[in-house]
Amino acid sequence: MTETVPAARSARQRLRDTLRRLDEDVDAWVATAAAQGGEPYMMPLSFLWRDGFLYVSTRASNPVARNLLDTGRVHVALGHTRDVVHIEGVAQALPEEGPEPALRQEFAHRTGFDPAGLGPHYRYFRIRPVRVLAWREVNELAGRELMRDGQWLVTD
Repeated sequence: MTETVPAARSARQRLRDTLRRLDEDVDAWVATAAAQGGEPYMMPLSFLWRDGFLYVSTRASNPVARNLLDTGRVHVALGHTRDVVHIEGVAQALPEEGPEPALRQEFAHRTGFDPAGLGPHYRYFRIRPVRVLAWREVNELAGRELMRDGQWLVTD
């Protein structure tokens, strides 16, 4: 079966599509690893995109939470293999009591998941993107980098 590959998007269009995904998608694959060659670990988490940061929450005993507390390094992927947004980021744990009420409510409303109602065993993390790549097919590989060192390379 031969599929027609869509024409490559411009960098501006990729940026618009990426920002739309961040605003509209709810779930992402979150990958972390422990320090000093620890085992990689990946799991799906719901997220909120707000003011240039991704917010996630997971059980404090989860390997993702432990790894984020240990290293702060994270990779996040949205979409599927033929339309992916890949984000490399730095995570910061929010206070153990959780974020301010407005953020907590926005997170719960947006994701349909309210960790605050599950007790003190959940942690929230704020992820600052430092590198963002977006591509669909091989014809978009050459220009897939949209952010480097926390700075957008393209403007809308």
